[in-house]
Amino acid sequence: MTTSRVPGASPDGTRDDATNARLAQENAQLRQAVNSHATVDQAIGVLTAIHRLVPAAGFDVLREISQRTNTKLHTVAETVIAWALGQPLPDAVGRELEAAVRRRSDERRAPDSGAGRPDGAPPARDSATG
Repeated sequence: MTTSRVPGASPDGTRDDATNARLAQENAQLRQAVNSHATVDQAIGVLTAIHRLVPAAGFDVLREISQRTNTKLHTVAETVIAWALGQPLPDAVGRELEAAVRRRSDERRAPDSGAGRPDGAPPARDSATG
């Protein structure tokens, strides 16, 4: 004798309406998540190409803009993609984008200033140059 192990299945192996509705909703949510992820990835690509950021920094920039403008991440990503296609950036997003990219640029330069040294001291000066 075999029994169905499908949640919400009736004895004949079919699902009830409530289970079908729940699975349809879950499927729609998963599709939305995949689409949102693809949009975020495209926006990271835009930031990588335009601002010469590594992908992880591109994601950080999107996340910071999202948090500082109280805008959903996928909406920020859509805005960045539209900007790459010629649409103007909203003022708040543009300001936060510039600031976040500037912070990433400063971070890339930080080790040269000694900020990355454990003792916090500036790099040793070469006697020949200065």
